[in-house]
Amino acid sequence: MIDNYIYDKKAELIIDGKTYTLPIVEGKEGEKAIDIRKLRSQTGYITIDSGFMNTGSCVSSITFLDGEKSILNYRGYAIEDLANNCSFVEVAYLLVHGSLPTQEQLSEFSQLLGGFALIHEDMIHFFDHFPPYAPPMSILSSMVNSLCNFYPEMSDNPGENIDMMAARLISKIRTIAAFSYKKSMGQPLVYPRHDYSYCANFLNMMFDSPVKPYVVNDAVVAALNKLLILHADHEQNCSTSTVRLVGSAKVNLYASISAGISALWGPLHGGANQAVIEMLEEIYENGGNYMKYIERAKNSKDPFRLVGFGHRVYKSHDPRSRIIKNACEQVLASMGFYSDPLLDIAREIEEVVLRDDYFVSRNLYPNVDFYSGIIYRAIGIPSNMFTVMFALGRLPGWIAHWKEMWDDPNWRIGRPRQIYIGPKRRPFVPVAERKAYPAQ
Repeated sequence: MIDNYIYDKKAELIIDGKTYTLPIVEGKEGEKAIDIRKLRSQTGYITIDSGFMNTGSCVSSITFLDGEKSILNYRGYAIEDLANNCSFVEVAYLLVHGSLPTQEQLSEFSQLLGGFALIHEDMIHFFDHFPPYAPPMSILSSMVNSLCNFYPEMSDNPGENIDMMAARLISKIRTIAAFSYKKSMGQPLVYPRHDYSYCANFLNMMFDSPVKPYVVNDAVVAALNKLLILHADHEQNCSTSTVRLVGSAKVNLYASISAGISALWGPLHGGANQAVIEMLEEIYENGGNYMKYIERAKNSKDPFRLVGFGHRVYKSHDPRSRIIKNACEQVLASMGFYSDPLLDIAREIEEVVLRDDYFVSRNLYPNVDFYSGIIYRAIGIPSNMFTVMFALGRLPGWIAHWKEMWDDPNWRIGRPRQIYIGPKRRPFVPVAERKAYPAQ
């Protein structure tokens, strides 16, 4: 795949007076990279790049992201167009299959999702053996990994069965998530319904009960669709790179996704929207004086930071944040939250930050996490389930990347190098003759 994009232009590297030429790779949107696949064999050198911030591990046709220009496209489609015009199921199909579905394809895919919505009854007993307050992400990762034991036939020809595996995973993960919530609440499980859409089904499984039937709110369903779409993929982030790295060893899809869920669990990756709510609650409980917290954030000696502002990749506005903000206001209005105290604080903080040179000069604009947690809170989803919701949305992207890696003729098992800085080779000393040395 990568060889189709190598241009005639070359880069020159001079080491110890000797010049080496390295190919230049250019993507469809103009991004450029120096191909160093033969660097070590030609020069004896490797590169070092902490966090891989300047290293491309693959070429991909799934997602294009331009952090300087606030652009996010899935398979060539602008995120704004997809979020405002598509259902999550359409976008999931797009990511996995490469094109938006026709009406017939969408109907077939939706029927597959409906048919796979149940989980094996034996799996339900697994929930009973987790501690009452087990983190939902731990449960989700374990349950997804166990799917390979119940559907082993899916591991035989993964290239041929990927459509079936994708539909099975996308459908069952929402059931697993909803069941884990019901178990944590000590409530009876609510099974999926054949007459509800993907998002409506999830909400009903979460909140319906024998004593208080759940009434589907169209505005809430629409907002959840948007949230899942906006989280569906984001290029080579930590969890996606994890799925690719684990999958590069030809690990089955279920185990690879389970590893991605564990990576997403980290507070620096998938837990940011939960941290936003906790920050807003702290401000509210301490009198609502948000200016005090803004000043703390500007104090270099204070460890406090405003959560939900700035992004590792976006150097201006996060294109997803405006969509989320509008959806947030619509949901709160439809549910009667005309003046939610946390939203009021969030609005005030955003207004101040966008006018403050300290934050503007540092590109600390609101990101997707700033408003998504407020929507989940209004819907009734507890904060410890926020990262699970992130995983539901990100699943189609993980599957698409696993499939793309599997089909790549330039596939290599992931094996980063390192620069060793420990002690040099030293003589072995028998235990009776050893002296105590400071720990290395």
